[in-house]
Amino acid sequence: MADTALNNMSERFDAMYAKTGRPSVPPEKLLRAQLVQMLYSIRSERLLMEEIDYSILFRWFVGMNLDERVWDATVFTKNRDRLLEGDVAREFLCEVIKQAEAKGLTSDDHFTVDGTLIEAWASLKSFQRKDQKNPPPDDPGNPTVDFHGEKRSNDTHASTTDPDALLARKGNGKEAKLSYNGNLLTENRNGLIVNTEVFQANGTAERDAALVMLEQILGDKRVTVGGDKGYDTRDFVAECRNMNVTPHVAQNTKRSGGSAIDKRTTCHVGYDISQKKRKRVEECFGWLKTIALMRKVRHRGLEKVSWVFTFAAAAYNLVRMRKLQASAVGAA
Repeated sequence: MADTALNNMSERFDAMYAKTGRPSVPPEKLLRAQLVQMLYSIRSERLLMEEIDYSILFRWFVGMNLDERVWDATVFTKNRDRLLEGDVAREFLCEVIKQAEAKGLTSDDHFTVDGTLIEAWASLKSFQRKDQKNPPPDDPGNPTVDFHGEKRSNDTHASTTDPDALLARKGNGKEAKLSYNGNLLTENRNGLIVNTEVFQANGTAERDAALVMLEQILGDKRVTVGGDKGYDTRDFVAECRNMNVTPHVAQNTKRSGGSAIDKRTTCHVGYDISQKKRKRVEECFGWLKTIALMRKVRHRGLEKVSWVFTFAAAAYNLVRMRKLQASAVGAA
C-alpha cells in the first residue's frame, strides 16, 4: 500500500529534485524510513539509522540492498527537511485514502471531528516575557529560572525555543504546557483518518480546525459530523448547517443558554449512532501518541509539526487498512 501511494507521487518527487548536481537520498526511501520510525516507535533519527543498518526487515521495507551503506543521521534529517518544506505528507495521506475508498473501507456521508493537545519540544524555562531583555543565564545548559509570583500568559510571554507553541492545559486542575492543537477528521465506517489540521492552542482551535476540514469535504450532499461537548456552541452549529453539514455533537446542558442542539436533531436514530461512532477517534489519538510518538513532538514550528502529524495519520491508516483487509480475508 505504501509503494502504491509513493508510485502515484513520483511526478511530484521528480519536480522537487534537480536534474544536475550531487545525487541526494531518494524521497521514496526517506518516506519509507519515516514510516518505519513511526510504526516501530523509534525515538530518534540516529537510532533509526542504526536499526536500518542491522535489520533485514527494515532494509527491505526502505528499499536498500543488504550491502548498501546506511545514511548518516545528519544526512537523513537534512534531506528529509526538503520534504518538510512541501505538502508531501498531505498528498501521501490523500493517496492512502484513495486506496481505502477504492476498497470500500470509507464512508462519504458520516464523519467525526476531535482535537487533542500535542506537547511541544520546548521547556517552560523558554517561556519568557516579550517586552523585556533577559539577562544571560547563570548556566547556559540548564539555567535556574524562578517563576514564583509571576503571572504568565500567551499575551505577555512567548517561548524563545518555539514561538509557535502556546501555553495550554487539558482541563481544570491540569498543569499548563507549551503545546499545539492537533485535530482529526475521521469517517465513521471504519474510523480511518481522512483529514488533519494542526493549529496553535488558542482555546478555539478545535472548532476552527473542524470547520476548515469540513469545508474540504468534496460533494454537495448533506453529511453528518459527530463531536464532543466542546463543539456545542451556537456559532459552530450554525456554521455547520450553512455548509450543509448536520452537527451530531454531544449536548452541553451545563453551558449558559443551554445546548445549541435541540430535539430536532437528537430524536433521529442517526444522532445516537454518531455519538457511538465518534469514540473511535480516541483510538486514532491513542495510536498517534503512543506508537507514532506524537505525545511530545520532536519538531519545532507549526509547519513542521503539521507535516509530521499528517504523515503519522497516514501511517495509522496503513495499519488500520491492513487489519481490515486481514479480517475480510478471514471472514471469506
